Amino acid sequence: MSEDIKKTINELHIYEKKLLKELEANADATPEQIAQNTAMDIKSVMSAAGSLASKDIIEVIKDVEEEISLSKDGLEFAEIKLPERRVLDVLAEKKEIHMKDLASESGLDKKESNIAIGWLRRKNWAQIDKGVVKVTDSGIAFKDKLGDDEELLKHLSEVKTVIKDELSGDFIDGFKKLNDRKNILEIKKNTSHSFKLLEKGETILKVGFTIQEQATQLTHQQLKDGEWKNLQYRPYDINAEAPVIFAGKKHPLRVIIDEIREIFLNMGFLEDNGDYVESAFWNFDSLFQPQDHAAREMQDTFYMKNPLTCDLPDMDLVKRTADTHETGADTGSLGWQYDGSEEIARQSVLGTHTTGISTKHLYEHEPPIKMFSVGRVFRRETFDYKHLPEFHQVEGLVCDKNISFQNLLGTLKEFYKKLGFEVRFRPAYFPYTYLSVESEIYLEEKESWIELGGSGMFRPEVLKPLGINQPALAFGLGIERLAMIRYDVEDIRMLYKSDLKWLRELPLDKGVEL
Repeated sequence: MSEDIKKTINELHIYEKKLLKELEANADATPEQIAQNTAMDIKSVMSAAGSLASKDIIEVIKDVEEEISLSKDGLEFAEIKLPERRVLDVLAEKKEIHMKDLASESGLDKKESNIAIGWLRRKNWAQIDKGVVKVTDSGIAFKDKLGDDEELLKHLSEVKTVIKDELSGDFIDGFKKLNDRKNILEIKKNTSHSFKLLEKGETILKVGFTIQEQATQLTHQQLKDGEWKNLQYRPYDINAEAPVIFAGKKHPLRVIIDEIREIFLNMGFLEDNGDYVESAFWNFDSLFQPQDHAAREMQDTFYMKNPLTCDLPDMDLVKRTADTHETGADTGSLGWQYDGSEEIARQSVLGTHTTGISTKHLYEHEPPIKMFSVGRVFRRETFDYKHLPEFHQVEGLVCDKNISFQNLLGTLKEFYKKLGFEVRFRPAYFPYTYLSVESEIYLEEKESWIELGGSGMFRPEVLKPLGINQPALAFGLGIERLAMIRYDVEDIRMLYKSDLKWLRELPLDKGVEL
């Protein structure tokens, strides 16, 4: 006996052994017979058979038998005849009927008349010439003769059911025609299985084996009584391949959003949220972006038709903001030197960034403030491998009397460190912050620095109209860009394509390689 056969026998489950013994006694035994003889349920028999088949010990043969019967409509047609037969009965006498009179002459409704016309032409029983239905020679020939589909219809009405594979001759053609109508026949599929011993299975039976209960787990009592010493244990192949299981898991974007939220919360920040639809006042005006700024153009911003406008906050705040835009007010700035429009401030927009949440939070809360928000933003971008018109941003805000630019850089370093990145800064420009910087992270695999987010100290022109007389820092980044780096994605659209293969292959933990 070869070592391979011996190893295989030792690893056989008791159900597999029982099934093999039954096939040894009766090679034609069905799953149902085996289940009855061994007191196993049919599910266990089929599970054992599948396991034996995977080891090339037996072959599982699947046979599908299609049972044909008449539907409710089919039984009705068997009694009142098919629509084209009813029209042919009239045509056989009148030779021709105008299309407009077809329904009334044959007793059919409009839908049945259309069906009848189609099948009359398909069977070549009639032709249509200038709106007149005329019987053909073939139609005359079938005046007193049933077609193959009618023969099968009649046969099924008498015998109730037939097996498809047992159909022969004209009944096969008749089945195809009736089945094309889709509402006459009912087809029930009956599946059966049989087993065939393969060479390896015959060798195993020739060598022989005993059927004995085997322990698969030990109880506390067995260990206490010493009974475990007398048990027979089933060996396991620890090198056997396990099936691939695609466990349910979070979407990669959700994983990163949750990670960022945890970082902020651990750093002592509180979370705030905004709405998708916001007034131009909070989205632009409160951030000292002039009302004629290019970012407000239709090519950059989605303006809403419903609602067309939004309510403005306290009018004193609106006036202070407008004065700051026009003259700089008491901020030490010259402002933008234009006349502000309350109508423009009321415009409804889909939020183009999450920074408007920060200014609203500053207005509604007293310092000290440590706030973050994660939100979806919208811009009129052209779809390509790195741009989407809808994406996510995360925003951080700190406001306190002792906050400085140095605190901004320190906070950013700590934040990016917790994300696992080395960060550096370079000067940047934003209408609502000064000093301003962009954060760049280093990617070793690309040997390059990648810009990931902007930040800065809010300008007095932003803070003073809000009633804030203390410094405030703000920073943010695009989550999709971070996801592309984290998951090595070249095309941003991959994050939204629901590519099951890609989603399944992503590790549950970003640090675990599959």
